[in-house]
Amino acid sequence: MMRFQHAGLRVRNLDRSLQFYTGPLGFRVKSRGDTRSWGGGIWVLLEDPRSHRVVELNWYPRTSLFGGRFSVGGGIDHLDFTLGVAPPEALGRLYRRLLQAGGRPTGYEPATTAGWMASVRDPDGIWITIGRRPTVRERRAIAASVRRSGPRRRRPS
Repeated sequence: MMRFQHAGLRVRNLDRSLQFYTGPLGFRVKSRGDTRSWGGGIWVLLEDPRSHRVVELNWYPRTSLFGGRFSVGGGIDHLDFTLGVAPPEALGRLYRRLLQAGGRPTGYEPATTAGWMASVRDPDGIWITIGRRPTVRERRAIAASVRRSGPRRRRPS
């Protein structure tokens, strides 16, 4: 069963937006990531410490697959859902169901994301992203791989 995860807001200046959301609005940074290596951007997940509601800020470079023209009012970047702990096959089934229901492909499907996430555009063009968390078996395989590769060492600066 899928559950709603968060709404993503597209921002033009990530530092300025972070100051605004973490300053007067009181959000706290929950996590952050960088997906530029596969055509994305930089994201920061913020949480309101009182309500525990979250919002994701998304900044994209011009070269990003999502880096098209920014327009005020067009800042909703995506709605994010999660399957929770689920095998890749469950994500594939849901992705096909969304396509059959009128969702349009975005190029991000289980086959292009190693089975971790998929996206479709809803009938109005808003991106719907579905992710999954690793199963126990996958977590064990990841942990074993990390143990085999040894600790990562930082290069001197």
